[in-house]
Amino acid sequence: MPELPDITVYIEALKTRILGQTLEAVRIVSPFLLRTAKPPLADVSGKKVIQLRRLGKRICIGLEDDLWLVLHLMIAGRLHWRAIAPHAARPKISPPRGLAAFDFPNGSLLWTEAGSKKRASLHVVSGEDGLRSLDPGGLEVHDTNLDRFTTALLSANHTLKRALTDPRLFSGIGNAYSDEILFEAKLSPLALTQKLSAPEIKRLFEAIRANLTHWTDRLRSESAGKFPEKVTAFREGMAVHGRYKQPCPRCHSKIQRIRYASNETNYCPTCQTAGKLLADRALSRLLRDDWPRSLDELELLTSKPK
Repeated sequence: MPELPDITVYIEALKTRILGQTLEAVRIVSPFLLRTAKPPLADVSGKKVIQLRRLGKRICIGLEDDLWLVLHLMIAGRLHWRAIAPHAARPKISPPRGLAAFDFPNGSLLWTEAGSKKRASLHVVSGEDGLRSLDPGGLEVHDTNLDRFTTALLSANHTLKRALTDPRLFSGIGNAYSDEILFEAKLSPLALTQKLSAPEIKRLFEAIRANLTHWTDRLRSESAGKFPEKVTAFREGMAVHGRYKQPCPRCHSKIQRIRYASNETNYCPTCQTAGKLLADRALSRLLRDDWPRSLDELELLTSKPK
């Protein structure tokens, strides 16, 4: 799922292309995409784009008459810009991946979604009240301080992985960057928030700000003014996310993972969990008491002859 760094770079690319442009038409081919009926979608046609902003992991396109298009890409949604010459034919929307197109005088913004589960959503809302109705309420970590961050973090006793990815607590952080943040902070993804020490909370706070800034700057540099087309949860240069069994860039231990539902959490057992392996639920049920609890036990298990 595109997270704060990806959404920020998307919005910067959109500002240079559609800010001040008139939205001529919205073409929707997926019946699952539009989630609101009032105001009607037809009301946005002919309106000029006057601002863009991020709302958590959503992209908000502000139009004249205080109308807003709110795009939530979810896991597999992606945006693509197709510049067009005057009077040229509009690019086609190709189902099943194609969801919609937003047509402007200078080009079309195409919205696609991979996979069969259509989770992406488009809302049309009016004014700040309409935007607030879609806001999960999480803290913007770049706009807060350590005290407010600590209060939010300790408001419930969750694992760090869940807390960081809960949009009601923190804005814009998802599965990929939470792995990178916890690696940077040298904290276990399963550590309980209310058991953290004050120095650990400060280290986490600083790691979030540093990591999100680093990746936003890096993605901005990589796009180099072009529209970002290679938005992915698995990026070259990540320390742990998506790097199962590869060497940790800090200590060279093998990166491990916990798999659950359609997600996985990646971590370094040496840097983050004092050498302890965090049980993969599926394998734990299968192996029961034989599930290894340390790197040494894992090496012994995997090296046994078949």
